Amino acid sequence: MFTIDDLADRLGGYLPPDEIQQVKRAFYYAEQAHDGQRRRSGEPYVTHPLAVANILANMHMDHQSLMAAMLHDVIEDTGVSKKALGAQFGEPVAELVDGVSKLTQITFEDKAVAQAENFQKMVLAMSRDIRVIIVKLADRLHNMRTLGALRPDKKRRIARETLEIYARIAGRLGINTIRVELEDLSFQAIHPMRSERIKRAVSNARGHRRSAMREVQATLQKSVDDEALSGTVVGRQKHLLSIYRKMRDQRKPFAEIMDVFGFRIITEDVASCYRILGVVHNLYKPVPGRFKDYIAIPKANGYQSLHTTLFGARGMPIEVQIRTREMEAMANNGIAAHWLYKAGQTSHPIAEGSHARARAWVKGLLEMQRHAGDSLEFIEHVKNDLFPDDIYVFTPKGDIMELPQGATVIDFAYSVHTDIGNNCIACRIDRHLAPLSSRLESGQTLEIITAPGARPNVAWLNFVTTAKARSAIRHALKHQQHTEAVILGRRLLNKALAPFNTSLEELDPAVLNRAFEPLDASSEEELLESLGLGTRVAHVVAQRLMDVADGHPGERASEEAGQKSVVISGSEGMVTNFARCCHPLPGDAVVGHLSVGKGLVVHRAECKNLVDRDDPDKVFALEWSAHIDEDFPVALRIEIESRRGLVAELAGLVTDADANIERIGIEERDARLATVNLTLSVKGRVHLARIMKRIRNLPNVGKITRMAN
Repeated sequence: MFTIDDLADRLGGYLPPDEIQQVKRAFYYAEQAHDGQRRRSGEPYVTHPLAVANILANMHMDHQSLMAAMLHDVIEDTGVSKKALGAQFGEPVAELVDGVSKLTQITFEDKAVAQAENFQKMVLAMSRDIRVIIVKLADRLHNMRTLGALRPDKKRRIARETLEIYARIAGRLGINTIRVELEDLSFQAIHPMRSERIKRAVSNARGHRRSAMREVQATLQKSVDDEALSGTVVGRQKHLLSIYRKMRDQRKPFAEIMDVFGFRIITEDVASCYRILGVVHNLYKPVPGRFKDYIAIPKANGYQSLHTTLFGARGMPIEVQIRTREMEAMANNGIAAHWLYKAGQTSHPIAEGSHARARAWVKGLLEMQRHAGDSLEFIEHVKNDLFPDDIYVFTPKGDIMELPQGATVIDFAYSVHTDIGNNCIACRIDRHLAPLSSRLESGQTLEIITAPGARPNVAWLNFVTTAKARSAIRHALKHQQHTEAVILGRRLLNKALAPFNTSLEELDPAVLNRAFEPLDASSEEELLESLGLGTRVAHVVAQRLMDVADGHPGERASEEAGQKSVVISGSEGMVTNFARCCHPLPGDAVVGHLSVGKGLVVHRAECKNLVDRDDPDKVFALEWSAHIDEDFPVALRIEIESRRGLVAELAGLVTDADANIERIGIEERDARLATVNLTLSVKGRVHLARIMKRIRNLPNVGKITRMAN
């Protein structure tokens, strides 16, 4: 059985004798105060505070924290007051004990309210002394270790509270050793059978993989040693809840999760971390996109390390973390490392930074507490704040998807599957239609609506947050632009070849191949793409092809052939744009302006904004296809008598004419007249004329003008 003398021996490694004596005095005081009290397990109650103090000693906490651990249940469970504790052990220790103590003098009807009120009290105490939460975490950890004596329903309730609040706080403060154990103990209490099965499977898997692990570890260690770098390679084990979550969320079998070998390399300084990274990347090929530099950009809780994933022997994935000894201490102890270094009478910037971040976080909690309506609302805010990097949403089948904070519907669609994202046209959030740019919140259920012909929109890049969505959208847009540029380039080149009585399809392939070098192109596709994007001039390329042909039998065609127009349908996509200044419609006389990087911009022939009008290489005639099934925007200016219900009247008229209103604005000219600026989507000039005729039939319409610029 662990005794106070055993603890005193351990404390001798980092505390002076007078402080150890004060800790012992606190123990004897607690032993007397709890005399006759026993835990559910039957042990004397004082074994609990002693065990809590031992957990804090592992983290090298200061003597006042250890004294508070000894005394943390005295106010709550005995007749001793805070004032009496202050007189005996000093005000700081009494404040720590009071901060950890529950509100025993108030009776709550609801356990959830009691939990929220007690947590709120603890946060206020944390704002005065951050050590309150470290003592509380140690207290909760020992309680979780000794849950066995409680009823199953009480076990589950305490475990859920631990998982939702205390494990998250430990993670937020970077105290990884406590977080991992709290999570595994909670998992064991909530799902005992699943926990036991995974534990047995892990034990068996480690036995089977032991020789392979040793081999990889020895290879990594030898590579580091060969470069004369100081680094120790150790194996890294996944904890039970982490394995379970990956199996559930990623829908992977146990064997696939355990197939990954995990190692940690501990070195002396930051420079060595990056040198060792180079060594391991030289030894094994790194997996693209799986490198994270948390040294340059630490996590919110101060965690620092280099993370990389490698293709090991026979394609086995190897996860490697590289960090300094100080970073290792921070990763395990988080904010508690502040006292670890303080105990050694030295300060360390990592530990100091972690302490400052923790205080800033508590300050934020206090602000939330001030703005919260009640303690239950406050604790909900805290739960969300404790997982700042992740949200959890559901598919219609109930599967859980994990996304970063601020993720949108589009991010969700791409996280399900790239094709779902690319073909996404609408969505339902909790069964209600919502914009694709909607920011998601934990607990929502999403249904993505797709269409086979749909394509990503370039505007999506303005609001997506995940790297997967961003890269997939860019890839799809690039492919889409490339395909459309090649099609447009082919049409432009055929138009330029028409005066020579030939076309690209009729040209000898050998002529085309010989032309690539003088045209500085590597393939026909590259040449056509550059024409479609406007970086080459079709007339110059056609002339060069004829020159290379060297005696090509075709001669210049008639002037009529040279004036052949390029046909457009409005569905060409990204490389054919319709000018917003003049809103061209099918039926209008139109010309095309070839703009570098944008492709073809379509203007009405009379548009005043058209530049390079006299340059035949940049501006040329276009004609509309006979088969068009697209909507085109058009702007109207209507002078009409102002009256109640005017907007509704216009909207009804436009809808009845099978058109859509994109934008509407009203300017009051005087008390009687108004000017309505209306942007519609129509099929063409004939459709527009029909709508304008209907508007003219309205009472008191003065003038309707189609805006040219």
